[in-house]
Amino acid sequence: MSESFSPTDCFEVERPGLRAVAYRMLGSLAEAEDAVQEAWLKLSRTDVSEVRNLGAWLTTVVGRVCLDMLRSRASRREDPLPEQDGLVRLPDPVVTAPARVDPEREVLIADEVGIALMIVLEALSPDERLAFVLHDMFDVPFDDIAPILGRTTVSTRQLASRARRRVQGATPAADTDNARKRDVVNAFLTASRGGDFEALLAVLHPDVVARSDGGTLVPSILRRGAADVASQAITFARFAANAHLVLVNGAPGVVSFAEDRRPLSVMSFTIRDGRITGLDILTDPDRLTTLGLTA
Repeated sequence: MSESFSPTDCFEVERPGLRAVAYRMLGSLAEAEDAVQEAWLKLSRTDVSEVRNLGAWLTTVVGRVCLDMLRSRASRREDPLPEQDGLVRLPDPVVTAPARVDPEREVLIADEVGIALMIVLEALSPDERLAFVLHDMFDVPFDDIAPILGRTTVSTRQLASRARRRVQGATPAADTDNARKRDVVNAFLTASRGGDFEALLAVLHPDVVARSDGGTLVPSILRRGAADVASQAITFARFAANAHLVLVNGAPGVVSFAEDRRPLSVMSFTIRDGRITGLDILTDPDRLTTLGLTA
């Protein structure tokens, strides 16, 4: 390590990437920041003069911290609801204005880490999630991941392979043209505001799935099928009345506000062949207040 480049300097350079690792592992922006801070404390207490690649060392430290946090979450019975029920805890969305570039947030969601993918990661076991995130998303060798899990390299490779199959099976290819997706989201909003049931059916895939996460006090809601989702969209048209187009994890989405400017919801869309196949809605007031959303 160069004498002119201190561990503190290195940590600051690596911080955005470490937050990206922690966000993919935890699905929580606040917990991701806590994990990165814990890595900083570990660095400040450790002699790293013999560490050849401090960035890689920090990545594995953050991975270990996140693994402990996920296992603790599961032991407190805060693990996601069963995947087969379609009800999982929605991850924190990364919300940005369409015209504003935020480099730090762009690092968080690089490599097309959308809400749909984050939801699948939530359904993995802690060990599967670590193996998949570190290897497939950040190119950490299995030989370095295995000691974190207390497993052999072969076992760790199998974990990542199993996780990869689940991710690929649950996240089929979606549209990537943000301009076209924005048109679809606008059509959905226009139809919702106008109570136009037929127009909603036209923009929704027949097998669309809508999930809503209202937090601990409001049960999660699952809707399947275009007719059911369209009816719900009309019933809750008030959410569309004061809605703003934003980017949610880099893709067109919607934030809705109450008259007093309190955020009511963040909506993320999965769009394939010009129709909405998935709609994920965060309405948990406690979590919404932590996102710094403004009307």
